[in-house]
Amino acid sequence: MSSVMMDDLDKIMTVMQAAFDPAFGEAWTRRQVEDALALPGTHYLLANSRGEAPQPGEIVAGFTMSRSVLDETELLLIAVHPDFRNRGIATRLINRFAYEAYQQGARRLFLEMRETNPAEALYLRMDFHKIGRRKNYYRRGAGDPVDAITFAREIDESVLTSD
Repeated sequence: MSSVMMDDLDKIMTVMQAAFDPAFGEAWTRRQVEDALALPGTHYLLANSRGEAPQPGEIVAGFTMSRSVLDETELLLIAVHPDFRNRGIATRLINRFAYEAYQQGARRLFLEMRETNPAEALYLRMDFHKIGRRKNYYRRGAGDPVDAITFAREIDESVLTSD
């Protein structure tokens, strides 16, 4: 992994550790992220405090990680550091994610979240539709398991002009 990639990995891990509630065990380990990024078709995007690609030296406020196969791309992870939430960063990240996926040939996007995740409103607002449920998918230590909800979104050239 190049030094630029290692620097990006550090930034991803900093945001992930701050953004994901440990009660749900959703944060990936550094090794899991590193291994996923080594696979063909896996991509990531970083965002500054405006949701744009950060310039050198700018703080990374959020990221996405995705995996593409043929004309489908799955959003594996999206996170915004709690200090930067409610500024539209996640919306801009999803728009950038859809744009990049379309440019690389994707025509359908997927994602999965735990049933109690407040990000559901964002996904529905971003034209994702519920397509399935995985019963008791997320385990929470001694707590009751939580269902996973799967979403999909068709994309076309209109993502090229989205803000």
